[in-house]
Amino acid sequence: MALFLKLAFKKFWAISKKMTIFEHKRILRMLDQQQKNMKKTIWFIVNPISGVRRKDDIPGLIHAHLDHELFDYEILKTTHKGHAIDLALEAVKQHIDVVCAVGGDGSVHEVGTALIGSQTRLAVLPIGSGNGLARHMLIPRDVRKAIQCINELNDIQMDTVLVNDKPFLGVGGYGLDAVIAKKFDEDKKRGFLTYIKHVLKEFFKYNPMNISIDMNGQVKKMPVVLCTIANTSEFGNGFVVSPKSDATDGKIELIILKPFSAWGIPRIIYQFFTKRSDQSIYTEVISFEKAKISLSKGIAHYDGEPVAVRKELNVQVVPKSLHILVGKK
Repeated sequence: MALFLKLAFKKFWAISKKMTIFEHKRILRMLDQQQKNMKKTIWFIVNPISGVRRKDDIPGLIHAHLDHELFDYEILKTTHKGHAIDLALEAVKQHIDVVCAVGGDGSVHEVGTALIGSQTRLAVLPIGSGNGLARHMLIPRDVRKAIQCINELNDIQMDTVLVNDKPFLGVGGYGLDAVIAKKFDEDKKRGFLTYIKHVLKEFFKYNPMNISIDMNGQVKKMPVVLCTIANTSEFGNGFVVSPKSDATDGKIELIILKPFSAWGIPRIIYQFFTKRSDQSIYTEVISFEKAKISLSKGIAHYDGEPVAVRKELNVQVVPKSLHILVGKK
């Protein structure tokens, strides 16, 4: 009898253990499904003065085309330069899932750099003048399609760039492009034509800048028209400065445009707009992870935003440091 009870208890215990494991797995599946079904939070940070496009229809487009079963959303407007940074940092503190920059490259720069190193994803509704990062990431410039891109939640981890203590996402420059970015930022008018106006005005009075580049102890010195650090491919408006740049490869490119005569302008412009700038006889492209650059002028732009910089720069790529929602190829 005692032996029978002992065997019966062992059988019951074995069945009980199996049931517990089964139930445990079933509960885990339920929790996983609940997690998938849980709504995500998204903040849209709108820059009212970016680009030339009207902004008053943006809230209606978001309401009409955002997937409300997937997202709870809030729309916030910036009131001054740097405001988007503060809002994005607050979003990280509140564990907001996605923060969408609604504007141009300057807005994307402010929001994106504030999200570096966090789990909050960057999204973009590109309504600015250039939209360089959005173009590189295949984010549609049509607002309706860009919102649909957000609904698809196609997430990658992109590299970012750190220069001394200043981060940027796509492209930074220290030559003629930095001068143009400063003039464009000071101009009350926005848009592509305003940008072209400053390009033509500044080119003919620009004196090449002297730079020194130190990579692993190998030093090069030269005069340059452009000294551009590219994590992504273009400035914006289809002006592709680094056709082969890949924001997920753990490297960045240094693009040097050497001095050239006025006769070379049409061909160089053609090469930039046809994604062949790296084939120009005036261009040199160097891929790297870390470098030291010395400048003769302390002026720069990061993602199109003009900044004052020290003349001694420590440049490095920060791999996979930003989550971003992108378009599909």
